[in-house]
Amino acid sequence: MAKLLITQVRSQIGQSERHRGTLRALGLGRIGRSAEHEESPVLAGMLRKVRHLVKIENA
Repeated sequence: MAKLLITQVRSQIGQSERHRGTLRALGLGRIGRSAEHEESPVLAGMLRKVRHLVKIENA
């Protein structure tokens, strides 16, 4: 499976609790913080929920 590098580019302030929780589950929480994850259907669903807050790249 491919690895994805996920970087937070927008603030979680003003977002819903679900969005903040999704960012925490991804290992993010501050602008500029990055996390690397294996591509999976679960990860795709999480990224769809917070796609306006993160940048996604192939690692």
